[in-house]
Amino acid sequence: MHNTDPVFKFCRNILVSLKQEQCFSSVPPQPVPPLAQTLQGYLRALEPLLPPEELNHTRRMVQEFGRQGGLGAQLQEDLERRARHTKNWISDWWVQWAYLESRQPLPVHSNPAISLPRRDYNDWRSQLVGQLPVEYMRGKPLCMELYPLLFSSCRIPGPKHDYIAHYGRARRSPTHITVVRNYQFFQLEVYNSDGSRMTESQIHSQLLRIRSQSWKTDKEPMGILTSEHRHTWGQAYNRLLRDKLNKESVRMIETGLFSLCLDSPVMRISDEKYASRKAAQVLHGGGTFSNSGNRWFDKTLQFVVGEDGSWGLLYEQATAEGPPIATLLDHILEKPDPKRAPLVPLPMPKKLYFNIDREIKRDIEQAKQNLDILINDLDVNVFNFKKFGKELPKRHNMSPNSFIQVALQLVYYRVHNEVVPACDIASQRMFRGGRTEYIRSPTNQTLKFILAFDDPSVSREAKLQLFREAVDAYTELTTQALNGQGIDRHLLGLKLQAIEQGLSIPKIFMDTAYGLATHWKLRTGQVPANTDSVMCFGPLVPDGYAACYNPQADHVHFSIIAFNCCEDTNAERFAHTLKDTLCQLQELLQPTV
Repeated sequence: MHNTDPVFKFCRNILVSLKQEQCFSSVPPQPVPPLAQTLQGYLRALEPLLPPEELNHTRRMVQEFGRQGGLGAQLQEDLERRARHTKNWISDWWVQWAYLESRQPLPVHSNPAISLPRRDYNDWRSQLVGQLPVEYMRGKPLCMELYPLLFSSCRIPGPKHDYIAHYGRARRSPTHITVVRNYQFFQLEVYNSDGSRMTESQIHSQLLRIRSQSWKTDKEPMGILTSEHRHTWGQAYNRLLRDKLNKESVRMIETGLFSLCLDSPVMRISDEKYASRKAAQVLHGGGTFSNSGNRWFDKTLQFVVGEDGSWGLLYEQATAEGPPIATLLDHILEKPDPKRAPLVPLPMPKKLYFNIDREIKRDIEQAKQNLDILINDLDVNVFNFKKFGKELPKRHNMSPNSFIQVALQLVYYRVHNEVVPACDIASQRMFRGGRTEYIRSPTNQTLKFILAFDDPSVSREAKLQLFREAVDAYTELTTQALNGQGIDRHLLGLKLQAIEQGLSIPKIFMDTAYGLATHWKLRTGQVPANTDSVMCFGPLVPDGYAACYNPQADHVHFSIIAFNCCEDTNAERFAHTLKDTLCQLQELLQPTV
């Protein structure tokens, strides 16, 4: 079996990670920022985006909301009370609002993918052992409670909103994973009867058995159902579970520790396009004639391994966002754990079967059609920028992330001749139960730099000073967000607090400026990892981009994604402009003449 070497070692490493349990007492609660501070930050964020007359209209509205004894002060008091009586005042609301109430399909729109470089797995000598150590950011411990929730969990579709089922803390925790190959699902027990984890050779032999039972057939791609619009999938889910056999098979998939997708090779066109095609395969499976039937998009963790050595991770992010997932991947690839296999016979992996009636067959055909439309609409460009990496900005006392964020705004302006709302992800795991906060751009300093950069009348020294000011301003926003003083989750909390109390939605959230400020045409994310990986996710809006990056010492991995249905956006043009712009910024810092 061409891909058994990577697979059994990969699985074996993941299983060891399940030992993770940590004490979270050293992590403080997430603060509710002061109301006046958030409203001032909101107005500052609008300044580069709005003409003066619209900004003045919004400023009056914000002042009315924030006046002493007004509605804003009342909602702020209620939020502070909520913070005193909950583990985290915003995380549950955020997960519900951002993920579980969304009715969009999970592939592309929600589930991010991490694509790893093609490797010669026969050279892997490392297995990992032990627990995930407590992580630190800027010297402070991070909340680790997300990690145990990643395993044996699954998103369950509902009529109006979904929910997350966690099976790992049950009295009898699951001891199996789900392996899927050629659209066929298998239950694979990964613990021995004495409670010990399986060894490499045991997993290897079991995967060989699965391969022998999963040759290509005319099996229906059941996993495609999970790619549907959530309301449509919810209805099909209920029809599917009316049958006892189907219910048992679905439950095995949902309760498994994780899923392992054994994909057929990615069609190779050229080295340049292979990285983009490989990343897209992990993201959505490549379509109904490729590997999309090898997915169960509701599953929290799906490890994808192709026969050609391509591999990665697809995850459902209602349980956790990118940084902890990237850390988990780093840990999986880390340390050796040599162990001999016990001489005991292993049970045959159990194949999961489905009874497919006419209604379910119709559901599958509709899902196949809709998924292929979505995939064909996707414009993916993944590349490795090799001219420099994070060491260049560091040598000039600049934050690498802030450097790239200012560059992305400059690129957007060069392509579309405007600046737009952009959101970057800041982790809130310095706080108990914390998830994420947005770092907004552009800033006033970024706008000044952008307008000056291509102006020949502005000197290089002046441009460099403006660039430094833009990078420093973004770094300051980052620090505020990491310290729990960002504006977006606070604004959302105030809005949801009003809704929960049955009040009318405050006027500042009905203002056209708020709609503009939250129409994220540039969705960005730095997901640093010790591996040469790149994360991919779809844009948040139809006329936007998603730009993700992983900075290494001397290179940066980028993924740029847009939708073909929007005539204005073009991932290849954006990527080409990004490469040119980064080279020009290098020249600005280190002139060659």
